[in-house]
Amino acid sequence: MPNFETIEVTTDLLIVGGGMSACGAAVEATHWAKQHGIKVTLVDKAAMDRSGAVGMGLSAINQYLGLASGENTCEDYVEYVRNDMMGISREDVVYDIARHVDSTVHLFEKWGLPIWKDENGKYIRSGRWQVMISGESYKVIVAEAAKNALGMDNIYERIFIIEPLLDGDRIAGAVGFSVREEKFYVFKAKAILTCMGGCVGVFKPKSTGEGLGRSWYPPFSSGSSAYFTIKAGAEMTAQDVRFIPVRFKDAYGPVGAWFLLFKSRATNAFDEEYMVTRRDELQNWLPYGTVKPMPANLRNYLGMLDIFEGKGPLYMRTEEAIANLAAQYKDDPKAFKKKMKQLEAEAWEDFLDMTIAQALLWAATNVEPEKKKSEIAPAEPYFIGSHSGASGAWVSGAEDLAPPEYFWGYANMTTVKGLFAAGDASGASPHKFSSGSHAEGRIAAKSAIKFIVENNEQPNVDMAYVEELKELTYRPLKIYEEFKDVTTNPDVNPNYILPKMYMFRLQKIMDEYVGGVSANFTTNESLLERALEQLDWLLEDSEKLAAYDLHELMRCWENIHRTYQAIAHTRCVQYRKETRYPGYIMRSDYPKMDEENWKKFINLKYDAKTGEWTIIERPVINIC
Repeated sequence: MPNFETIEVTTDLLIVGGGMSACGAAVEATHWAKQHGIKVTLVDKAAMDRSGAVGMGLSAINQYLGLASGENTCEDYVEYVRNDMMGISREDVVYDIARHVDSTVHLFEKWGLPIWKDENGKYIRSGRWQVMISGESYKVIVAEAAKNALGMDNIYERIFIIEPLLDGDRIAGAVGFSVREEKFYVFKAKAILTCMGGCVGVFKPKSTGEGLGRSWYPPFSSGSSAYFTIKAGAEMTAQDVRFIPVRFKDAYGPVGAWFLLFKSRATNAFDEEYMVTRRDELQNWLPYGTVKPMPANLRNYLGMLDIFEGKGPLYMRTEEAIANLAAQYKDDPKAFKKKMKQLEAEAWEDFLDMTIAQALLWAATNVEPEKKKSEIAPAEPYFIGSHSGASGAWVSGAEDLAPPEYFWGYANMTTVKGLFAAGDASGASPHKFSSGSHAEGRIAAKSAIKFIVENNEQPNVDMAYVEELKELTYRPLKIYEEFKDVTTNPDVNPNYILPKMYMFRLQKIMDEYVGGVSANFTTNESLLERALEQLDWLLEDSEKLAAYDLHELMRCWENIHRTYQAIAHTRCVQYRKETRYPGYIMRSDYPKMDEENWKKFINLKYDAKTGEWTIIERPVINIC
């Protein structure tokens, strides 16, 4: 075992993560910090240029209201989110993001992001809230602004933060390890902003075998935001909500542009348009079943009903969509050909900007989407607070927006003093996407600076406890070295479990018992009880995780983080005695929605000292 060097870093505000919300936080925090002599530091598991969900690029910004031109209002957006989440959202937080997101998008353009415009200089929309971009370098542009604001001396990359440090009821710092060097890091801070993304890999994926690791959401998002806030003792919210995207099959290519920009239809194998033939089913989910746009989970559900009845596969009618749009030029062959080429280029750019694997898969399987209908399918569940999911930490709203029940001093502060959350880490405020996450990072950072100014003492860090955490951090390496020669093949050993095998166990439990793909996204009380029993055993087995290098050590800790996300989800799904989100998760023992008794937040807290979980009910309060 190497002798890992301990590096101590003392700062005022520590931003943990490097994605969109972290970049927004970096820009905003440094602006206000300069006025008060406050030090801001950022630490990221990856490298900021391509870190986070936008790392591969995007073809559209999904949240832009157009407030100045009167296109939409913040109230419009709150209503949209409320309906899409079947009535349960933190409307104060959603409103706060909505009123600031346009300025964030204008910053992106100022920094060099190409946003599509018409002949009058107006942003080209693909939907009510979306604007089209040439976004292959979207994240690089946003990260460059964040790095320029922070200064490279205040950025620590390739360091995986794994545990929080507390001083009583206040956050005091965090520990982690370099995934490239033999160094253990101790960060001491007056406040921490958690921006470590959502969670992939809890459920068994549809892409297995040679496709293992392919996912819709970035596979390196491993539940670290949830783990960090859970272990700090923060109250969590919407952990019963997970997101199941319907995407182009096997490569998870985006469908939004095809629905919104190209006006494509979705049909089953019998050429039936399930959103039309299944329309009567929506009456069972009132008042949300008849709103426009149709909630994403209900749109999923209608397609799933066809699949469950053996009417699959489902198709996006890509072959007719482009031709239909170009049809207005059919009397002019030259103009028609030109328009078809333009639309085909836009369609391919949609994938090359953000899901290159989809373009490669289609090429490998001789699929030309402009000539042949293309298969779509529901993916495995994901945990995200920024898209159509809502899981994350329960945070304070803004003072001028939040009702008393939702406010405790500083916007976006969790229930742990000095611990803030944004992006996927912040719960019950979905549909912020990339631009809204950046805006929320800015909101949270400004609030965190205010907290530091008003609570400027440096919390105490127990260095004896830090040494215990260091020992715990590298235990998988020690276990491997001790037992690797017991068997002729080190991959199979009765004394330890390697991270990939552990991940397979976790995914099997969640898939079979908590409503994964193989269970048709359906569960019940008995299945959930069995899941919790096996998850407890799995957590015991995590103490025997082994790693033969730093990369595998990272995989060990990613799996531990995922396990806590899995337990939190299972407990909250078990507590909610209804089916609130058909198309995301269904309970066969409570197959209907119960507005009277269950229109409320199901929150929970974890006590790290006792290992006990506590469920808390919170009211849903409409602000407009």
